[in-house]
Amino acid sequence: MTVRLHWFLPTTGDDRSVVGVTARDSLQSRTTTRPPTLDYLAQVARAAESAGFEAVLTPTGSDCEDSWLTTAALIPQTSRLKYLVAFRPGVIAPPLAAQMAATYQRLSGGRLLLNIVTGSDADEQRGYGDFLGHDERYARTDEFLTLLHTAWTGEPYDYEGAHYRVAGGRLRRPPLARPPVFFGGSSEAALPVAARHADTYLTWGEPPAAVARKIARVRELAAAEGRELSYGIRLHVISRDTAQEAWAEADRILATLDPAAIRAAHERFAASESAGQRAMAALSRGSTDRLEIHPNLWAGFGLVRPGAGTALVGSHEQVAERIEEFASLGIEHFILSGQPHLEEAIRFGECVRPLLAADGQLAAA
Repeated sequence: MTVRLHWFLPTTGDDRSVVGVTARDSLQSRTTTRPPTLDYLAQVARAAESAGFEAVLTPTGSDCEDSWLTTAALIPQTSRLKYLVAFRPGVIAPPLAAQMAATYQRLSGGRLLLNIVTGSDADEQRGYGDFLGHDERYARTDEFLTLLHTAWTGEPYDYEGAHYRVAGGRLRRPPLARPPVFFGGSSEAALPVAARHADTYLTWGEPPAAVARKIARVRELAAAEGRELSYGIRLHVISRDTAQEAWAEADRILATLDPAAIRAAHERFAASESAGQRAMAALSRGSTDRLEIHPNLWAGFGLVRPGAGTALVGSHEQVAERIEEFASLGIEHFILSGQPHLEEAIRFGECVRPLLAADGQLAAA
């Protein structure tokens, strides 16, 4: 299995410690040392492009800048980099989302990828005016993606479901190329939706055995739908010239975390509606001890950061080996990040990417 490498756009801000920590998780508002200005995000995007990454994931949520607007502003800052735009289907109508994606494809020259994020925790969803329960949100996403793909045909359509009703719908300028759909979710409500609609199923960085089980389940469901998916994983990375240097950096990051924030975050993550978030919480256990849960796989980020909580930590050679291990399970897309994102994109491109290329692991751009 050859791999495709992607980076992360820090629209919450950037720092040398853990970013993506909400005010609630940290118990207080926290200002990053590098605000998410257009100038800084453009630097990260250009560095990712120069380092050989194919795309940058741009997150969604109340603590970051809007992913559609931010990445649209960055289109002219790069020439080939794709933008993996995360958004929540519950807060935008499917016909409008289809039109926005079609416009984006034309303006960018086909550089849009979509990351469907069905929901966050219930409190944040309600802050966006969304009061559906967990399983209902996935049922709505099922309808949303049905409508999205229907609209992209450019043909007239009507639709009436439990969550959406469209009369006389038609996207008069459909995209020349449909944006690939990336989809994550670990619950029994999520997996069938992924099997029916996703091009790429995404998982957070659990140990390889757990990832293999999840892929097998999604592959089985997709086969029942007559479909084949590709698979991706979201990981942080701390890669250095030696393993000792990498683990020293992990220890430095760990020392910046407030014990009270760790306790508060773990309590909330462990009680989350999200099966994936509960899995991340179980990996760290809310404890700073025994965070290496698989060789070179460290659960330290998940102590305070919601979402992706694990990192590949080690020498450049060890990081490349772990990527190849996950690739052997069928993982094609690796969405990586590092603190800070500017310097770590360059480091990975200079030090790890050539090792993967030398082993014949990189897919053609």
